[in-house]
Amino acid sequence: MSYDHPEFAGSKLHQKVLKPKDAATLILVRRQFAAPRILMGQRAGGHAFMPNKYVFPGGRLDAADCRVKPARDLHPATMAKLMARMRGRPSETRARGLAQAAVRETWEEAGLVFGRASPEEAPDLSGLTLFMRAITPPGRTRRFDSRFFVADAEQLANIDQPHHDGGGELLTLSWLTLDEIASLDLPLITIDALKRLKPFLDQGLLPAQDCPASFQYYRGKSWIEDEIAV
Repeated sequence: MSYDHPEFAGSKLHQKVLKPKDAATLILVRRQFAAPRILMGQRAGGHAFMPNKYVFPGGRLDAADCRVKPARDLHPATMAKLMARMRGRPSETRARGLAQAAVRETWEEAGLVFGRASPEEAPDLSGLTLFMRAITPPGRTRRFDSRFFVADAEQLANIDQPHHDGGGELLTLSWLTLDEIASLDLPLITIDALKRLKPFLDQGLLPAQDCPASFQYYRGKSWIEDEIAV
């Protein structure tokens, strides 16, 4: 499936080739129900990027994310996948920063505290699995090198009491089954992530931390569906 599409990459071509910005997303799964449920939020209609779409929490890497010392580090397999084929000079600090960005954005957008008792504490990153990576095609007004992490929602400190008033980037938050999500207005890259996750959820499982991560990007005029394995 190609993601050279307005829903994924932005609707206007941009003459200047932009360098992709590092970004991270967190796919949270609740498995205590008859059917697994995934956290989805709807973006505000005024956003230039993916307005009104239902997405997972996530956003750009901030410099401060790379300065956070975790209470527990990434699993070695997750660290290795993040370091593999990293643009620029590979760095464990940057790898941890990407995981922290996913955790921070989940707090900022959804009001959910992952891997710690409060937002002020150092996060436990050991439960994050790198599941997928995708780079927005060139020639777009916005480009991201996005890492998609998967984690068990049991690692949330306030799973049923999010600090969310609907006034942020994500207007609504819902824990939904795959069947319920299928009826929503989704970006194509989100559809692809859910399609890849479904075989695990159908077995009541989450991907193992050493599972290969899908890696999707443009090479020349072709969309490449590759993988990162350790």
